[in-house]
Amino acid sequence: MAIVSKYSNQQVEQLLNQVLQVIDKPDIKPDLALMVLGNAATCIINQRVAPEHREKLSEGFAKALKSSIDNK
Repeated sequence: MAIVSKYSNQQVEQLLNQVLQVIDKPDIKPDLALMVLGNAATCIINQRVAPEHREKLSEGFAKALKSSIDNK
């Protein structure tokens, strides 16, 4: 079942491109980039999501991340 987003593909792609411009540099190793992105996700959840919704949102985020990984 496809997930329907309230954001357009253009909005998502634009923000993704902006983030990748910052972290997609030859001197930034993948583990550092992922650590920073994980810390950013934690900050967003802790600062911008109501406490009663944090656990469910973080579980959904982790599930979506895991399901989007290409294992080939």
